[in-house]
Amino acid sequence: MTEPVASQGDPIIVRADAAPGRPVVEFVLAHGDDPVRELARLGWSRPHLDDARRQADGALVLHYTVAPSSAVVPAASAVPTDPGLVLAPGEEASPYQRTAAYGVVTSSRGVLLTELSELTSAPGRWTLPGGGLDPGEEPVAGLHREVWEESGQQIESVRLLEAQTSHWIGRAPSGRLEDFHAVRIVYAARCPAPSDPVVHDVGGSTASVRWVPRDQLDRVHLSRSFAPHMRRWLAAH
Repeated sequence: MTEPVASQGDPIIVRADAAPGRPVVEFVLAHGDDPVRELARLGWSRPHLDDARRQADGALVLHYTVAPSSAVVPAASAVPTDPGLVLAPGEEASPYQRTAAYGVVTSSRGVLLTELSELTSAPGRWTLPGGGLDPGEEPVAGLHREVWEESGQQIESVRLLEAQTSHWIGRAPSGRLEDFHAVRIVYAARCPAPSDPVVHDVGGSTASVRWVPRDQLDRVHLSRSFAPHMRRWLAAH
């Protein structure tokens, strides 16, 4: 496990109970770590994310229910780099942890997806609506805000699905070299009155947005972060 570093916003605390009212472990999520992998390393399996919200000091708490495990956890793999990344002599990546909320938003018109813009490392790929939390912002509030900014849609029946992480080295839109740790809190949500989506946050990471019928999802070039999980998330919707 790596040492905690300065990050965007407040720290992330992982708490886990083996049964209601029986806490068994608590730790600050370090840069590059994944909560499920770290729980497994500490001897806990079958994690279910029950809650994700701020505590009084602003820290974001991911609260899991877990079961004991004796499985051996493989060592973390080397940190990947963006394809084609070129480093200047002596250039070092700055650690940066970003917490974001995303939604598997469905309606009678399909699944809401946003297209990544040229400001991102994967322009043209499609992803879930969502984005980074503002300092002190609750994840659910951030999800509502991001969905509106990226599509103009209102959502309801929001339900927590899971938290996932990615860790890589690449360049920010500013050109800064970052050792980037993405922590994504993923929700399911319904849009009761879908309309033609409109991007309100123009000039950002979202190029366009649309409703995609479920039977056409296989034709969409989804982001690597979400593509392996989409069918499972929709099945649990």
